[in-house]
Amino acid sequence: MESSTEQFPIWAWFVFGAGLLGCVAIDLILHRGSRGRSRAAAITWTAIWVGLGVAFSFVVWAVLGGHRAGEYLAAYLVEKSLSLDNLFVFLVIFRTLGIPHDRQRSVLSWGIIGALVFRLAFVLVGVAAIERYHWVVYVFAAVLVWAAARMLREDVTESKGSAAARWLRRRLPVAGELHGNAFFVRFNGRLLVTPLFVALCAVELTDIVFAVDSVPAALAISPSRFVVYSSNALAILGLRSLYVLLEHLIAELKYLRYGLAAVLVFAAAKLATSRWMEISPVISVGIIALCIGASIWPSIRALRRLRRASEGLDGAGPSTPLPAPR
Repeated sequence: MESSTEQFPIWAWFVFGAGLLGCVAIDLILHRGSRGRSRAAAITWTAIWVGLGVAFSFVVWAVLGGHRAGEYLAAYLVEKSLSLDNLFVFLVIFRTLGIPHDRQRSVLSWGIIGALVFRLAFVLVGVAAIERYHWVVYVFAAVLVWAAARMLREDVTESKGSAAARWLRRRLPVAGELHGNAFFVRFNGRLLVTPLFVALCAVELTDIVFAVDSVPAALAISPSRFVVYSSNALAILGLRSLYVLLEHLIAELKYLRYGLAAVLVFAAAKLATSRWMEISPVISVGIIALCIGASIWPSIRALRRLRRASEGLDGAGPSTPLPAPR
């Protein structure tokens, strides 16, 4: 694997950090409460965040060159794809705790801020470990294979509840009901956490678990700290809008997990063989896009067939004519 030590100007980190904070502030300020909740707004903002993520590849190209820009695009595609699995789990957490739609946005907002911090720590530790001990790449490859096997074995869309949310609810002093957007409430002199706080903790714990999968997957694409973190951060930014857009569809993508598992296996193979061979970023992008597309397209077709069958049963279709009397 290439060394990640490269001449990346420190000012660029500060500029990126300032821009990232600005994007987070825009997402928090302009989409408070019920604003931006409509499907049209979700489509618009999802397009904006994805466009920003893709356009940032030109910044990487200008600073680090075309090869790193290709790595960034591949890593961004991996992280954006794996973020769909996060949405499955977020949906299950909210259903388990009975969090209404108008309260979910605050949890997702704080969850995104926490994820940006956790991912930075994971990236710095992961890159430092690989630079110091090469055998760590094999550990990361094994983690990715294990994550792929877990994804194939456990169908999140069929989950009846969140184990993390139930575990937290049993161990924390939880109030019996929501209190607006408050995370804490005092009752009879005792400080209690609200179900909203339990949801936030469950979301953060879930993201830490997913970071164990997604950061090594991005490290399989690029050894650059900046490429890995920027692709993670920009893929995370649009999760709120993407959740609003896909919350009624995400559980119906029944074959998506096979595509995500294939992406993880590809990343594991790329990481494990990095000492002997290098797969170009262009080929990586093509393989990842093929894996995801080959799983989403049949999922959508299966959903359409199911809806057509349901409409045929519920609607008053043409009746079969009775045979004429002899």
